[in-house]
Amino acid sequence: MRKILKGDDVIVTTGKDKGRRGTVREVANDHAVVDGVNVVKKHQKGNPNAGVTGGIIDKEMPIDLSNLMVFNPATGKGGRVGVKVLDDGKKVRIFKSNGETV
Repeated sequence: MRKILKGDDVIVTTGKDKGRRGTVREVANDHAVVDGVNVVKKHQKGNPNAGVTGGIIDKEMPIDLSNLMVFNPATGKGGRVGVKVLDDGKKVRIFKSNGETV
C-alpha cells in the first residue's frame, strides 16, 4: 500500500520548494505531481495545425515521493505514515505520531 496517494495534502521537505503545501494530482512510480510545486518554465513551439500557441509556459514537474510528507491537520505539520490492519482485514493508513487515520 502506498503511503502517499492521489488527493492527499502534502508538504515538501527538501529542495527549492521546501515548506510549500499542495494537493497530489497524480502518483506514478516513485514520483508525484503536486499542485503549485516544482513549477518550471517550458519553451514550447507553436503548432497551428493542432491549435497550440507557442511561447513560455509554466509546467508542474514530478517530485520524488521521498521529498514529501503527508500533512497532519492535528499537528499542523507533516507526519510519517504507517499502515495498520483492522480486525476485518482492511488496511488503513495512520499517522505514526498520534495514530489517527489519514
